[in-house]
Amino acid sequence: MDSDLAELYGVETKRLNEQVRRNASRFPDDFMFGLSNDEIIILKSQIATSRWGGRRKAPNVFTEHGVLMLSSVLNSEQAIQVNIQIMRIFAKIRQYFSDNTEIKMEIAEIKYTVAQIAKKQKGHDQNIELLFEYIDRLQEKQDTSPTAPKVKKVIGFKIGDERYL
Repeated sequence: MDSDLAELYGVETKRLNEQVRRNASRFPDDFMFGLSNDEIIILKSQIATSRWGGRRKAPNVFTEHGVLMLSSVLNSEQAIQVNIQIMRIFAKIRQYFSDNTEIKMEIAEIKYTVAQIAKKQKGHDQNIELLFEYIDRLQEKQDTSPTAPKVKKVIGFKIGDERYL
């Protein structure tokens, strides 16, 4: 609410609202809004203001963006310090995203490279399997061909390097 933000920024509530009116184009509906009559009644009952005291006008309520904008239109030392802190935080956030974007790009490049290698490897695996299949077929043909030399079993026994038949 405007009174809470005025305290935060070290200005009077009427000066804060005065700056908001002077800079109305900086505070669209998604930056600032007013409370409904029902909300004002609920707020008054919570604060326990008397009929002749308290606020005469409905308070302005600010969204996150409105709070940031207030820091740039108010001229108190606290508002200036808040604005400086906001700029530093945004710079850190931008740097964080920039650093992470580079890392994400490197990861994407590595993933792409691995995928390309996997595609090539898949082709190699299939080619090697095909090659082994052809070798197996050739061995089967050679083993079953009528011209294949038959291996004779040597009958006998062997002692040392000498063979006895």
